[in-house]
Amino acid sequence: MKTLFCDITTLNENGDAHAHRYVLVEDSHITGIFDARPAGRFDREIMGKGRLLMPGFYNCHAHTAMTLFRGYGEDLPLSDWLNTRIFPAEDRLTSEAVYHASMLAAAEMIRAGIVSFSDMYFFCEDTIRAVAETGLKANIARCITCFNPDETPETDIRFKEAMALYGQYHNFADGRIKMDMSVHAEYTTQPNAIRYVAEAARDLGLHMHVHMSETEAEHNECIARHGKTPAQHFCDLGVFDVPTVAAHCVWVSDDDIALMAERGVFAAHNPTSNLKLGSGVMPLWKMHRAGVPVVLGTDGVASNNRLDVLREMNMAALLQKGTDRVCDAMRASDFVPFATVNGARAQGREDCGRLRCGARADLVMLDMDAVNNIPCYAPATALVHSAVSSDVVMTMVDGRILYENGQFTTLDIEGVKHRMRETVKHYFD
Repeated sequence: MKTLFCDITTLNENGDAHAHRYVLVEDSHITGIFDARPAGRFDREIMGKGRLLMPGFYNCHAHTAMTLFRGYGEDLPLSDWLNTRIFPAEDRLTSEAVYHASMLAAAEMIRAGIVSFSDMYFFCEDTIRAVAETGLKANIARCITCFNPDETPETDIRFKEAMALYGQYHNFADGRIKMDMSVHAEYTTQPNAIRYVAEAARDLGLHMHVHMSETEAEHNECIARHGKTPAQHFCDLGVFDVPTVAAHCVWVSDDDIALMAERGVFAAHNPTSNLKLGSGVMPLWKMHRAGVPVVLGTDGVASNNRLDVLREMNMAALLQKGTDRVCDAMRASDFVPFATVNGARAQGREDCGRLRCGARADLVMLDMDAVNNIPCYAPATALVHSAVSSDVVMTMVDGRILYENGQFTTLDIEGVKHRMRETVKHYFD
């Protein structure tokens, strides 16, 4: 299948824009980027007037099936939100509920130009099924908690489940699905369990996904328990010996930031969720200056309400300017790699997240002729500060169009919505 995007403005993973480009996609890869129309015959030509073509977005911290709890635990701080609303509700989760919730999340992400996400949750096989059916990419981790200091890899049911998932699903669906290892957080996981999960990730060549320093209480209580911060604790237990996505990082110290930069830890910035739960604001500029690779995440929609990386880009940019009171420290183009190539690297997808020849054709096309995007002096600025997810007119993964002009190609959106409404009705009755 040869698809040619014609006379379109491109925005690459570094935020550099070029007008009047021709981009050729053959099967799953980008095979040509031209300044003039190339010779030859193509299966399809897509006109690019008023459009922007760029690498698709990566949502690097999510709990996908929490679409089931959208709006369920409002106006509560994290500890109360978890213990009085979310944990009791999650105890009632079923395989069927997770599948339908994951399908709805997949539709929402595809609609918003997200091509891949990193998920830590339960009933992983049901989320994997949704990813495989819809054509998305995902790094899936069975979230491990452990409160028993005497637990071992041989007795830990959650760990054994994670290992079984690795054996069955790593690089599943033509490599679109990868398995990560995950511990929920320092405060929910005994040190012995953190160590053996990290050792398994190292031995299997997998990535890690953790919550880290999300709240001030979590950060300070870890210091009281262990005499060190969560980042130092994870590092000492071997977590940072493998590529790691550390979600939130709101209360990290300067020493933590230096450690993360040294060890290449990806900081998953979840600005909307952190604001909604009253957790604080990640020190983005300080991390960026130190060389910490930053990625973006939505968190679960129970603490965000939307799966929308475009909104996270805008929120992150505005928060940095407002909290640091320095408006020119970071440019709009700095946020483009956070949403694209950094996310691909965080997932171990070195041939993704880029708009260049040889990269996988994971692309999003936006309508820059929408009223909210006119005039467009600089595409990166328009993307971060003007564009909204409804401007997405096409989402493509591995050269396959999953969404175009309001139509989904891999799912029945009305059926997905109906089954989710029925699930919610039975779940909460």
